Amino acid sequence: MLRSLKKLYTKLHLRVNETKTKVGSAFGRKFLGYCFRRWKGDTVKIAVAPQALATFKQRIRLITRRVSGRSMNQIAEELRLYLPGWKAYFSLAQTPSTFKDLDSWIRRRLRAIQLKHWGRGPTIYRGLRRLGATHELAALIAGAGNRWWHCSLSDIHRVLTVKYFDSIGIPRLT
Repeated sequence: MLRSLKKLYTKLHLRVNETKTKVGSAFGRKFLGYCFRRWKGDTVKIAVAPQALATFKQRIRLITRRVSGRSMNQIAEELRLYLPGWKAYFSLAQTPSTFKDLDSWIRRRLRAIQLKHWGRGPTIYRGLRRLGATHELAALIAGAGNRWWHCSLSDIHRVLTVKYFDSIGIPRLT
């Protein structure tokens, strides 16, 4: 197969890069950040390749580090620069659950950052109350101490909602 392709491409004055070209099944291969996935029955869908997802997550981790000393607005600005381009590039992917999962993971990281920015229990309590949390909810989250990642999955999503992050300009993937 490769020999016949080389012969055809030679007639077109093109070269085959043998280090990048492989002949085999389309499944399990990455092409420009995409891969093919087999779904129920004989359905084949285009998905974001695992390597591209890993690169995306690493970049988001870099932008949303809790030790960077940047404000939420600065983080939002970086996300506004990166997320729309990534979303547009991978818009051909037919796996909406992947984008939904990534979106909720980003929001969880942002909730942890906000908790760390508030720092101590009393400040967390005041910040949550200011955003409309009940006394019980604010006290529960503030009493958890410095467990920001743990608390970012708790009931804080009722206060730091997707609407809240929309208001500060964080783009969505979904």
